[in-house]
Amino acid sequence: MTRAMRGQRAYHEGIAAEAAVADRYLRDGHDLVARRWRGLGGEIDLILRRGAEYVFVEVKKGRDLAHLAERVTERQVARILSAAEEFLDGQPGGLLAPLRFEVALTDGRGRIEVIENAFTP
Repeated sequence: MTRAMRGQRAYHEGIAAEAAVADRYLRDGHDLVARRWRGLGGEIDLILRRGAEYVFVEVKKGRDLAHLAERVTERQVARILSAAEEFLDGQPGGLLAPLRFEVALTDGRGRIEVIENAFTP
């Protein structure tokens, strides 16, 4: 398999993982605000809302759940926080809106584990 083919496969697997995670949040009563929202500071995989609270979700996919959380780096957290600030700046309530950051881990068997309040601004 060529490098380009592996990249395409990883891209499509990532899209499928994000869709599965979004479906889980939707079943829990959240509204999907954006997928792969990109600002100057970076990209946020999923932005959801329940009531006035925004939920920013980083999705990580891998073969098993055990080591996926370790793949969220400090630099990535900083980019997510920056992008979330930029996103909220254009929303009602702005930076004063209630929010939380979560990491959703998915494996090759379709299991999803959510780390709630994974980091705080």
